[in-house]
Amino acid sequence: MPDFVRRAAATILVLACLAGVASAEDENAWSRVSGPSGGAAAAIGSAAHGCLAGARPLPFDGPGYEAIHLSRKRYFGHPDLVAFVERLGRRGNAAGLPALYVGDMAQARGGPLPYGHASHQTGLDVDIWFTLEQKKLLVPAAREEIDLPSMLKANWRGVDPKRFTQRQVTLLQLAATDPRVDRIFVNPVIKLALCRAPGPGGRAWLQKLRPWWGHDDHFHVRLACPADSPECEPQAPIPPGDGCDATLASWVRDQHPPPARAAAAAPRRMPILPAMCRAVLDQR
Repeated sequence: MPDFVRRAAATILVLACLAGVASAEDENAWSRVSGPSGGAAAAIGSAAHGCLAGARPLPFDGPGYEAIHLSRKRYFGHPDLVAFVERLGRRGNAAGLPALYVGDMAQARGGPLPYGHASHQTGLDVDIWFTLEQKKLLVPAAREEIDLPSMLKANWRGVDPKRFTQRQVTLLQLAATDPRVDRIFVNPVIKLALCRAPGPGGRAWLQKLRPWWGHDDHFHVRLACPADSPECEPQAPIPPGDGCDATLASWVRDQHPPPARAAAAAPRRMPILPAMCRAVLDQR
């Protein structure tokens, strides 16, 4: 069968039954496993070279949150991550925020994702969308194509005050002050705006906000290695201070939206994973 015919058929299948990945090229062994491995939960390796044993699925709906893009089957995490999302939803609800959208976590056994992220492999990463519009609870089929606007102006040189409001600041503060959170990746322009106006509660929470390409419509939370995961590889500690410095200014100055977005979709090589991940993948 010609390649273009096969791809068209696969696209139709996705739209018809929310199959998740677009074609055989968009799959790998980690995205084809049927469910989590058994046994105790453990994050293994690093965020971009690892896997997840004993994963737990995030309930699709909970107090203060809704999971979206369910067809990707990236709603699994270490129990600490599931607990964090549920905790953030409850805290946001208590603060008067509309329900937040929860995006990609990890696959059923973690491991490399076939598209979209180089990280999210150990069940300790989750994408939280900035949009906080009042909305009705969506049925699962309606959660695939959702308007998820950027928080930045069209020229990417400042935040859009109509979209990035005190509600978004409150949500980030709630996430950053959770003791299980190691760091949060945000767009450099958003970090700069917060450096200029950090909101109530002082500036200490800004330290966990780390600038990274993209991340203008969502922020990426990464938890610290759990106590039950001795094979988890932590990142280097965040430097002292709030990060509102010349390094941040260089991130903002060097930002170029089109290349950053193109890089997210570029094909990548399969990483070399810890030896323990083979047993996690092969478990029946």
